[in-house]
Amino acid sequence: MRTCFKSLTILTLSASLIACGAKLPSWMIDDKIVLPPAELVDFEEEFEPDVVWSEDVGDGAKTDYTDLSPWLQNGAVVAVDQQGEVNSYQTADGDLNWQIKLEVPVVAGPGGGDGLILIGTQQGEVIALDESTGKFKWRIRLTSEVLTPPKAAYGVVVARTADGRMSGLSAMDGSVLWNYQRAVPLLSLRGASPPVIYDDRVIAGYANGKLVALSISDGKVIWEQSVAVSRGRTEIDRLVDIDSEPVIKYGRVYVVAYHGNVAAIDIASGQKIWSREMSSKAGLDVDPDVAVYVSDEDSYIWALQDGSGDGLWRQTDLLRRRATAPAIVGDYVIVGDIEGYVHWLSREDGRFVSRMRLAKSAIRSKPIVKDDLVYIIAVDGTLAAVRVPQ
Repeated sequence: MRTCFKSLTILTLSASLIACGAKLPSWMIDDKIVLPPAELVDFEEEFEPDVVWSEDVGDGAKTDYTDLSPWLQNGAVVAVDQQGEVNSYQTADGDLNWQIKLEVPVVAGPGGGDGLILIGTQQGEVIALDESTGKFKWRIRLTSEVLTPPKAAYGVVVARTADGRMSGLSAMDGSVLWNYQRAVPLLSLRGASPPVIYDDRVIAGYANGKLVALSISDGKVIWEQSVAVSRGRTEIDRLVDIDSEPVIKYGRVYVVAYHGNVAAIDIASGQKIWSREMSSKAGLDVDPDVAVYVSDEDSYIWALQDGSGDGLWRQTDLLRRRATAPAIVGDYVIVGDIEGYVHWLSREDGRFVSRMRLAKSAIRSKPIVKDDLVYIIAVDGTLAAVRVPQ
């Protein structure tokens, strides 16, 4: 009876949001959430992860759609909380470099580049700080809330807003250099694909299932490619958002869409090299010419053959645990889950090889790998650097 009532509530709320042209929180589009996460399975641990340092980085991500992933830049790892407290730590030992309290609402992690640390706010502002000192450089208000970390290169800051607009700003003073906008579908997932800067191009996915490459200098379209085609009987069935960050390796863009495909695309021409049907909100990681690792909408972890998309293995024991996008860590694949656990899987066959509990709250952000450390953040504000086993 309780399950039926929750399903009815979800349908009612969904209808209301459709009528208002709003975005759905991720929990509202997944009818499997009425079931609990799968129980953790027992296995023989092959090593124990080494937590090098851990810090409380402030008021964590409370809303279901917030992803406050940290940002690594020039020997520092930078984190921001939902109230706009920004902390910069040394990557090796976690010593504090600087801290600033902006006192602004934030729903996305920090970004950076060109000597700046960049914060996007729920009020539609982009705030630029000096990467070495945290001192304020400039701020500008855009058209709506900033849902992804702003990125900078070649003197241009790229920021995405909830209204489907991507803006190129001057890294010197924040003035608007160009705008690119696509219509936002009537119904879409709550979030957006973070832009990736590669050479002189900006790559980003959109809620209509398209992947777009823009010139970073003027925002002009270089190419676009369809990763998913909207189909189905209901508005929810027809969701085809690309919400996860594309991964670029050796001249290819790897991307996955909700209710769509995982695909490899040539970055120069925009031509699709291969694709395979797959649905994911979380994202992927890539070992070029070997395998693409994907967390699908059921939290199954897949290894797919790069070049064909053929399945190499599938780990199903994380069902409904809302696994993060996988990260390649040496001989392993690592994901976080809704209960704060970090799981280490063998890249060879997907078996569990280790597990640790970072926090008693969810891990939503893809782990970040740099040299021999993995940086992981939980929604309660716990940030840890974990040693990669040799």
